[in-house]
Amino acid sequence: MTHEIDFYTNPMSRGQIVRWALEEVGAPYRQHILTYGDTMKGADFLAINPMGKVPAIVDDGAVVTECAAICAYLALRFPEAGLLPEVRERAAYFRWLFFAAGPIEQAVITKAMGWEVSAERQMMVGFGDLERPLDVLDAHLAQNDYVCGTRFTAADIYVGSQVIWGLQFGTIAHRDHLAAYAARLTPRAAYQKAKAIDDALIAAAEAAKG
Repeated sequence: MTHEIDFYTNPMSRGQIVRWALEEVGAPYRQHILTYGDTMKGADFLAINPMGKVPAIVDDGAVVTECAAICAYLALRFPEAGLLPEVRERAAYFRWLFFAAGPIEQAVITKAMGWEVSAERQMMVGFGDLERPLDVLDAHLAQNDYVCGTRFTAADIYVGSQVIWGLQFGTIAHRDHLAAYAARLTPRAAYQKAKAIDDALIAAAEAAKG
């Protein structure tokens, strides 16, 4: 019998990305809901992730943190799910997975925090400004239904989450190709199941506040 993966998360966090990945690969998992400033900073969890942040998974003693890494790991761990890239897809798979984890996320966070990058320092930060990496991703998705072309892979879980969240919360301005990409992803059964679980956890937490 396959052992359960320990999944450390908070429903109002990037843990939603990893839950989607867990559901996509069909992994048996046991969730541990952590609270900000409490259990996340406790000694037990810091022994797993010294950064004191979720998500994290523990698979038979092996710890994996960082959403993009977890998505890639789960695709390798459960190859029968069919989310690994084929040989011809590997370049796009790794390129866009790390592009989203690097320039896209950095640019979105910079804008959300209200930080301004002067023109003379744009090369230093590695993404220029927010519009540049989004223009690049949008151009790719104008020609491809998914990161690797016509087939959904684990890279789409991470890249897609960045796009879905950005459009939902307004940190990414509407672009037709990005919106169409998000619309292809959100009907997936695993996405819907994962979202329903986290939405229910969020609702329960809000109700408990009174």
